[in-house]
Amino acid sequence: MKAFYIDLSVCNGCYCCQIACKDEHVANDWTPYAKPQPDTGQFWIGIDEYVRGQVPKVKVSYIPKLCHHCDDAPCIEQCESDAIEKRNDGIVLINPDKCTGCRLCVATCPHDAIFFNENLNLAQKCTGCTHLLDNDPEWTVPRCVDQCPTDALRFGEESDFTEFIAEAEFINPEAGTKSRVYYKNLPKKFIGGTLYDPEEKEVIIGAKCSLKDVGSDEVFTADTDNFGDFWFRRLEDDRTFTLTIEKDGKEITMENIVTSKDLSLGDIPMVL
Repeated sequence: MKAFYIDLSVCNGCYCCQIACKDEHVANDWTPYAKPQPDTGQFWIGIDEYVRGQVPKVKVSYIPKLCHHCDDAPCIEQCESDAIEKRNDGIVLINPDKCTGCRLCVATCPHDAIFFNENLNLAQKCTGCTHLLDNDPEWTVPRCVDQCPTDALRFGEESDFTEFIAEAEFINPEAGTKSRVYYKNLPKKFIGGTLYDPEEKEVIIGAKCSLKDVGSDEVFTADTDNFGDFWFRRLEDDRTFTLTIEKDGKEITMENIVTSKDLSLGDIPMVL
């Protein structure tokens, strides 16, 4: 069974996948796989940008999003015209010749991955470029995957990606649709700050920072770098932490730090 595999640690937000999809589908009629994609308003694969944290500790995350080609696709069940089918290779397609424009699939999709073409009166979405995979032996991956310069986006048989899948997660897993789009390194919460000596007016390098999860007693450690910065990454949502910073026998503690959002603790003074 085919699936998509996305490693967000190497996605740099270049938009090549989104552009390649537009190039392949805008103004091109690939019936019975798909009618032309509109110039605007639809991204069968699109990049969501997330600006996280507060100045000066800010990170930008990029997440490519597309149809999940679900094993338990609710759009198939809701379609009254039998226009949506799941192929033997796992790809879910909307047959444009059968679609009546009822929009039930658009409303049903929990991943917001199905679009409605007003001009053609039909639902549309990612096809996995099956018009290429089925008819041109030189094509083994969709256009978006072929154009990804960092290999953040990959495609193939699940049996060939077992190691990737073992480390992967789903976006919107609570939908329970058995997605066939696997993500590694989805953004988790971070806590960062800068330690400095207000008397010396210098940052403090090499301080030992310990972040304790109050609920589980799990402890994360980090040292302040050459800029006095410390970072704790990939923290779970809505956890409460206590931060302890030690240097040259001095210690400061900050309590009730909650990861309801990514946090910049700002400049933290410590007199040595």
